Amino acid sequence: MRLYTLLRVLVVLAAAVLLASQPAWATKRVALVVGNSNYQNAPLLPNPANDATAIAATLKGAGFDLVESRLNLTSSDMRRALRDFADQARDADIAIVYYAGHGIEIDGTNYLIPTDARLERDTDIYDEAFSLDRVLLAIEPAKQLRVVIVDACRNNPFADTMKRTVASRAISRGLARVEPAVSNTLIAFAAKAGLTALDGNSKNSPYATALVKYIAKPGLDLRRAFGFVRDDVLQATGNRQEPYVYGSLGGEDVALVPKAEEPAPPPANASSEIRRDYELALQVGNKAAMSAFLAQHPDGYYANLAKLQLNQIDAEDARVTATRKAQEAEQQKARLASEGAQRAEQEKAAADFKAAEDARIAAERTKQAAQDQAAEAERKRTASQTSTVAMLSANGPAPDSAKPDSIATAAPSPNSEGAKVAALNTAPPQEDIAKSVQSELSRVGCFTGSIDGEWNAASRRSLTLFNRHAGTKFDVKLASLDALDAIKLKPARVCPLICEHGYKADGDQCRKVTCAEGSFLNEDNECEKRRGKKPVAKRYMDERPSRADRPVRERPEPQADTPRRQATARPSGGSGQIVCDAYLCRPVRRGCHLDYRGGGGPGGGTGNVEVCN
Repeated sequence: MRLYTLLRVLVVLAAAVLLASQPAWATKRVALVVGNSNYQNAPLLPNPANDATAIAATLKGAGFDLVESRLNLTSSDMRRALRDFADQARDADIAIVYYAGHGIEIDGTNYLIPTDARLERDTDIYDEAFSLDRVLLAIEPAKQLRVVIVDACRNNPFADTMKRTVASRAISRGLARVEPAVSNTLIAFAAKAGLTALDGNSKNSPYATALVKYIAKPGLDLRRAFGFVRDDVLQATGNRQEPYVYGSLGGEDVALVPKAEEPAPPPANASSEIRRDYELALQVGNKAAMSAFLAQHPDGYYANLAKLQLNQIDAEDARVTATRKAQEAEQQKARLASEGAQRAEQEKAAADFKAAEDARIAAERTKQAAQDQAAEAERKRTASQTSTVAMLSANGPAPDSAKPDSIATAAPSPNSEGAKVAALNTAPPQEDIAKSVQSELSRVGCFTGSIDGEWNAASRRSLTLFNRHAGTKFDVKLASLDALDAIKLKPARVCPLICEHGYKADGDQCRKVTCAEGSFLNEDNECEKRRGKKPVAKRYMDERPSRADRPVRERPEPQADTPRRQATARPSGGSGQIVCDAYLCRPVRRGCHLDYRGGGGPGGGTGNVEVCN
């Protein structure tokens, strides 16, 4: 069995299992739609008849087997309609009753009011109206789903005029909460229990408008449909009216209208199946996938394409092996040189490295030729398919034409357009190549930036630095596998270590420069000794000794045995000076003055001497 045929079988089986797990769609769907507008003893309700007509048209358009639409039913008409519909629901899978008109709740029981009801007393409700339980009884025989939709939560005009026979009997606005006794039954009210619904300003009420929009949508679960109805009504009424649903269903989705089945794809011919198998193997893109395709389709047009792709994969494997051997040979050569091995061993290692490098270059050329050849073949195949599609589009549908069993292989050309078509992209993405080249450049000391796969200016400068110190000439504009392989062959640092100011290279590390005490790090990254400060000469204007440095003059003590005379008053007309000798002191005589002749005074001799002219 062909690969594509096997895939189709698996898809069909999976679809069968999925369909088996889904609920079976109803074979018979019936509905009773009632709209009471023309009440004989109450004001006219314009919307119920319009709402019932719209709902009936929606259900008929959804493909219901039976839709009974009744308008303005009297008590007898309503009784007959419920009885007849009960007969239809006995062999139905889904049964729906929609009622629009007046309703009333008395003592917790909900009643639907016919158009001829008078309801003069509260007890008349049992004779002139129909309880909701009576409606549920009519649809109970349905096998799968039972739904009652009541749009009767309007302001009731009968409640104001109705006489109470029992004072304790409760008559409330709106309808009362109800819980269905039969499983798989839903009861939907236009408004929550105890609240009234709005008729709106348009032809249909907000509730009926939302029902028409969602209830018959194919594949939509009924609970979600009522949820969407609630949202639309809340939005349309400014949150004044909130529809409500009572009852519960199981865990499976239940839709009134099944989802339309997708048409099965047309059967494909043998050539199309082979092409799909080839394209699948091409997407997988490894040797095992191409070998499996050739085992299934050993001959023909696509078999030749697969062989070209297989040659390309083999060439890439050979290139990787040759690159690894060349790297090992260079590492062996470097190891022997560092260990100081004998000259013969180093020469043998150098010869092995040269042979491995030549084999690597040859493998690179073979890989490029195989890649160009496969790309050219893929280009021709793509062009042929494009022209075929254009022809079929112009002439209308037609069976696939036979494909040629052989292809013309063009000579490999590095500048051919086919080289740009990567039919089987065995090379990693460009971002991964750039990241690998950055990592290897960092290992050999040529790159110090962030290894992020972005081939920016810093990456190009690092590859330029590698070319300068390794003697290579790789294109720095783009990271390539050839450059990556060449860098991997370098076992140790290639680019010199460059350290920041304050650090010096020490092998493969930058170590901080520490200067001795009394030295500092200059701009040349060298330690330099600090120079001491030179003394500064000062000039003084006055070189005389200060008062503190002058010798202290000592006064001689007077002799103790020499009595000192008391000075007499200075005679008038004197100079006012006093002269003393060893015995006494007296005023200087008129016309005389004192002259200092040295010495300490009377006790020590000389001192002041009286001089007269």
